[in-house]
Amino acid sequence: MIDFPALRTKMVDGQVRPNDVTDLRIIDAMGEVAREDFAPEDQKPLAYLDRDLPLGEGRAARVLIQPMVLARLLQYAGIKPTDKVLEVGSASGYGAAVLARLAGSVVALEQDPDLAAIARRRLAGLANVAVVEAPLVKGVADAAPFDVILFNGAVATFPETVAGQLAKGGRLLFVEEGGSAPKAKLYTRGDAGVSGRALFNASVPVLPGFQAAETFAF
Repeated sequence: MIDFPALRTKMVDGQVRPNDVTDLRIIDAMGEVAREDFAPEDQKPLAYLDRDLPLGEGRAARVLIQPMVLARLLQYAGIKPTDKVLEVGSASGYGAAVLARLAGSVVALEQDPDLAAIARRRLAGLANVAVVEAPLVKGVADAAPFDVILFNGAVATFPETVAGQLAKGGRLLFVEEGGSAPKAKLYTRGDAGVSGRALFNASVPVLPGFQAAETFAF
């Protein structure tokens, strides 16, 4: 019998706390949410390893992102209890379950019908989370603006449409592919538009619709 609560505590103490995550609300949330509940059956024993967790055959590049990466993105997001959050690429819903303990409301956007159905089942008991099944690149304009937009994966091109759904003073976070060292980025919307800065090195799969455009060599 696997002692998942003990593994969860080890994840928080060994992966989250040592990586500059000091917000006790994040630490508590990641210590409460059962990551194994959002994993495929054959991946449950691996739910608390320091790595991305694959979400099954036929879903190329769809994962639960590395716990440390998620925790650090949440730390930089500075989520307040009154914030409205959009999670892009919610997959099976783990990130949304953590966000639900930090924010006032969460819109979990997922375009894979099977993953969206899993997320709905797993998140059904959370009154402040809504799962939306739609293309990731479009965001959720009907629910905008958002105080925080968090990508549960990487992008290779700046997400212009989704960024346009950010409230003034809002924060947009994702891992940006490109070059030899992909980096987590934080963008904020001010009076003059959106400006960004690099946060830390991270490597996670690129979300569908946000791949780099193909180039042709002659």
